[in-house]
Amino acid sequence: MFKYLKNDIPASIVVFFVALPLCLGIALASGAPLFSGLIAGIIGGIVVGAMSGSKIGVSGPAAGLAAIVFAAINSLGYEAFLVAVVLGGIIQIVFGLLKAGVIGYYFPSSVIKGMLTGIGIIIILKQIPHFFGLDKNPEGAWDFFQSDGENTFSELFKISDFLSPGATLIAFISIGILLLWSNVLSKKGKIFQIIQGPLVAVVVGVVFYLLTKDSSTLGIAKEHLVNVPVPGSVDDFLGQFATPAFSAITNPEVWLTAFTIALVASLETLLCVEATDKLDPEKNVTPTNRELLAQGTGNIVSGLIGGLPITQVIVRSSANIQSGGKTKMSAIIHGFLLLISIVTIPVLLNKIPLSVLAAVLLIVGYKLAKPSIFKEMWKSGWRQFVPFILTVLILQYNLLVGVGVGLAVGIFITLYQSFKNSHFLHKVEEDTKGEHHVKMTLAEEVTFLNKATILKELDALPENTYLEIDVRKTTYLDFDVIEILEDFAVKAKQKNIHIKLYSQRGTIENPDSFVTFFKQKKEDINV
Repeated sequence: MFKYLKNDIPASIVVFFVALPLCLGIALASGAPLFSGLIAGIIGGIVVGAMSGSKIGVSGPAAGLAAIVFAAINSLGYEAFLVAVVLGGIIQIVFGLLKAGVIGYYFPSSVIKGMLTGIGIIIILKQIPHFFGLDKNPEGAWDFFQSDGENTFSELFKISDFLSPGATLIAFISIGILLLWSNVLSKKGKIFQIIQGPLVAVVVGVVFYLLTKDSSTLGIAKEHLVNVPVPGSVDDFLGQFATPAFSAITNPEVWLTAFTIALVASLETLLCVEATDKLDPEKNVTPTNRELLAQGTGNIVSGLIGGLPITQVIVRSSANIQSGGKTKMSAIIHGFLLLISIVTIPVLLNKIPLSVLAAVLLIVGYKLAKPSIFKEMWKSGWRQFVPFILTVLILQYNLLVGVGVGLAVGIFITLYQSFKNSHFLHKVEEDTKGEHHVKMTLAEEVTFLNKATILKELDALPENTYLEIDVRKTTYLDFDVIEILEDFAVKAKQKNIHIKLYSQRGTIENPDSFVTFFKQKKEDINV
């Protein structure tokens, strides 16, 4: 955990600046005290980060639960709602003990990529008001379906009527700093890798605000700055924590809310785990059952001290990956940074322009929703593109609905494509001259529904294994399974696993790219 501190500390600083406004924004959207979002961010970083098996996943308050939390608080009251958070955490631990984490592997790659791309688009669109410092139509009014007949895109044409020149100027300066740092300076010396671009952008933003705060033209209004609660004393700080009213535990509505939180938070976490593992350049595999245990523990602790429900969050996790985070220390350190900052420097934090943080998030959003991703999915064929694009489009309305529709379409396409054999994997183990020899024979048709078992078998292979994969009888091999083999090829080199692949056209030793191989051999296998 301490081996890569030179990577994890800079990454944790970036995640900290990404997480801070998100914690406050999600609390605001949930109708909860702002401090409750910070509690969830701290617990998500320190407690969940320490217990999780994910090396690069970062947890915090759950954006996907904001509407559910808002309704529950209005109906139950905040202290009774906290009881539901604690119970939801206990239910998540039960899910983990029952090995329910495997559910995440049954979502096809096209849907996961659609979720990532859709979230990237949402990040970009929702940060536009902060980027330009709009005095009218704040973030909450940028919904896709509004009572006044407007929508997110129609509002874009009205930006010039309400923008703040100072917030806009420093936002563009921040974009320039971030691009210069990542594309040029980071390759010039180690100092530019240790000191990250987002930190420089934030410092420049604070200096800009202090220099221009009295200017009638470039001054940035307080509503466009970070707004962290500033306690006047130790008693004021401790008074921001809340405790559950356990007398409400007999209320059936509390239990219904608890089950809802547990189900939605678990599903959102498992989807983010799957997506984060795909983004991970080292292709680590997160133990999903352990993740549910960690998330459940985090929700119990968060609920006991007045925090919001917690999930793994793709925005924080992707920012961590893009900033070079290597181990769970980056998530843990970011949690401590949140705690230290709200105790020691809340006044300084409140001088950070939201437009600077919006610039950081715009870069994150763009990397998730690059135009090249749409091109790549289009070239992968309609079976990949249709679930992908439907997930992207519907996700703009509702995350879980978008993923659900994409999954349903993916299942329909798979069932339409072929019937599934009852046995898709044949494994023979034998010891020859002290070597661990494994032969896997894939069945005639292998679909994304077989991902979990294949991944489990490959991940369980010990070091120095001689692995033979036979696809000579396989007529359909799903793209998701090919991606698992592709990811495994990276890990195989690290574990000194020798791979020999048999197809109808011949044999290949230690293929560097399964995707390229199977596209070249498409006469043998329909990919």
